[in-house]
Amino acid sequence: MANSQYIVVVGCGRLGSILANRLSSEGHSIVVIDQDEQHFSKLSTAFSGFRIVGDAVESAILKRAKTDQADCFFAVTDQDNINLMVAQIAKEIFQVPKVLARVYDPAREQSYQELGITTISPTQLSAQAFLESLQLAQAVQV
Repeated sequence: MANSQYIVVVGCGRLGSILANRLSSEGHSIVVIDQDEQHFSKLSTAFSGFRIVGDAVESAILKRAKTDQADCFFAVTDQDNINLMVAQIAKEIFQVPKVLARVYDPAREQSYQELGITTISPTQLSAQAFLESLQLAQAVQV
């Protein structure tokens, strides 16, 4: 693949495993980091990337994942504080050009954005989907 990227994914829950599986199938080089080895069972048998068991807050784990060589870094654990911390480390210390973090609490999004970290908020996306659905329902009734 000509535009294959090296991507580090922190968190191998539902979202992290979907991202890792899909990106791996598209030919990208993927490293997934998770504290719980059992979470790697969510990866497909076709997953061709690497798995690292450990705490991504520890710089030794991020070094082992060769984060300094990453084109992109996804922080998608289920904990906002962890995501913010590892995303900030990836951006500031490892100089990863594209850092994205999942953030559940919309009030925290500003903190991420001030640090130059792109956020994806399931809470905001869900609210938007509900509001759009309501508008569509009202438009149909008119």
